[in-house]
Amino acid sequence: MVEYIEKYFETLKAKYQNEPEYLQAAEEILLSLSPFIEKHPEFEKQKLIERFLNPDRIIAFKVSWVDHNGNVNINNGYRVQYNSAIGPYKGGLRFHPSVNLSILKFLGLEQTLKNSLTGLPMGGGKGGSDFDPKGKTDYDVMSFCQAFMTELSRYIGEFTDVPAGDIGVGGREIGYLYGQYKRIMNRNDGVLTGKGLSYGGSLARKEATGFGLCYFAEAALKEMLHTDFKDKKVIVSGSGNVAIYAASKATELGGKVIAMSDSDGYIYDENGIDLNAIKDIKEVKRERIKEYLNYHPKAIYGNNCSDIWTRKCDIALPCATQNEINLASAKALVNNGVKAVFEGANMPCRLDASEYFLKSHIVYGPSKACNAGGVAVSGLEMSQNSERLSWSFEEVDKMLKTIMNNIFANVYKTAKEYGDEYDLVKGANIAGFEKVANAMMAQGII
Repeated sequence: MVEYIEKYFETLKAKYQNEPEYLQAAEEILLSLSPFIEKHPEFEKQKLIERFLNPDRIIAFKVSWVDHNGNVNINNGYRVQYNSAIGPYKGGLRFHPSVNLSILKFLGLEQTLKNSLTGLPMGGGKGGSDFDPKGKTDYDVMSFCQAFMTELSRYIGEFTDVPAGDIGVGGREIGYLYGQYKRIMNRNDGVLTGKGLSYGGSLARKEATGFGLCYFAEAALKEMLHTDFKDKKVIVSGSGNVAIYAASKATELGGKVIAMSDSDGYIYDENGIDLNAIKDIKEVKRERIKEYLNYHPKAIYGNNCSDIWTRKCDIALPCATQNEINLASAKALVNNGVKAVFEGANMPCRLDASEYFLKSHIVYGPSKACNAGGVAVSGLEMSQNSERLSWSFEEVDKMLKTIMNNIFANVYKTAKEYGDEYDLVKGANIAGFEKVANAMMAQGII
C-alpha cells in the first residue's frame, strides 16, 4: 500500500512539477492516508485517492477593468471547484499578487478536508485573482470586483458554489461582489458568505476563524496536556482578521499575547499586546504594525517577521500565511519550550517543520482542523439565509464552539485509532477524507 501511494505521488510530481504548494499539501495528505488505505483496499480499486486529489474542474478567466484614471487593467481570475461529494463547493476568494493555480489547488484541497471535518454539508473550493487591493482606491476595488464577478457569476450559485472572503477579500470586497452578482442574476440569495449584517451576513462571522482556533486549542490543551490558556505566553503571527480575533479570544481565556506581526516585521510587548491599538492601526488606519511603537514606545520592533518565532512562548498561533514557519523556526520554538502550536493560517508550516513538531511530541494542530471555524460559521450563514433568519451572536458563538469541540474530538479519536494520539495531522486527514471518500463511493464514479 505504501508503494502504491509513493508511486502515485511520483506521478503527481512529474505532472505538476511547477505547483509546489499543491504538491506539498498532497504529500502531507498521502503520507497520512497510507494506514487508512491499507484498511480499505476497495478505495484503491476505485482510485479514490486519484479522484480525490484531482479537482472536479478549474475555471480560469480574464478580468478586464477600468481604474479611476480611466486606464484599462488586465488580471487573471480563477475558481477551483475541488470536490462536491458532500455538498456545494465552498471556499474563499483570495486577491493577492501571489495567487496562482498551485496555491488555489492546495487551498481547495485543504478546504475539502476542512469542510468535511465541520460536519456540515459543504464541499471544497477556492478562487481568486492576482489583483492587489492594497493601495487601490475604493473605486478601483469596486471596478475590479464588478468585472471579476461578471465572469465568475455564471459558475456559482447557492446550491452550486458559495465563495467567501480570504486574504485581500474583506467586507468591502464581498459587498461589491455581491452587488454585482445580484445585478447580473436578479437573485437575492446566499451565494456569498461573509456578507455585511445589513444584507444577509451572520453575527460572529468576522470573529469565527480566530475564536474557533482558540476553541480547538482549548479542547486540545485540556485533553492532551491537562492545562489551559491561563497564564500562558502566546505568540500570534499576522495582524489581520484571524490573528486579531485569535489574540482576543486567547486573552479572554487567560493567556498573555506577547507578539504579533505583519509582512514587514513584528512587535514584542512583554506586558501583553494592546489589542485596541492593533485594531486601530490595522482596521481603522490600515497602517504597518511598526506604528504600535507610537502607542507603546517601550515595545520592541523587529524588521524580520519570521524572527517572531525566536521569542519564548508557551503557545504559538501562526495566523499570517502559508509556509511562514520553516524548520529553523520550528526548532527555535521547541528549543524555547513551546508546548503547543495551532495553525490559524492555511498550511503555515512547511512539511519539515510540521514533521519536526510531531517528532518533538508537542501538541500540533493542523490548519484544516484548527481554522475550520470561519467556514463553519459561513455554513451557518448559509442556513440563516435559506431560512430567512438571523441568529444572535451568542447562538452562533455557541454553535461554533460545539463544532470546534467536535472537530477536536473526532481528530483526536482518529489519531489514537491509527496509532499516535499526538499525530493530529494524521487524525485530521483521515477523518476528513473518510467522509468524502464514502460519499464518493456511494455516488458512483464522480
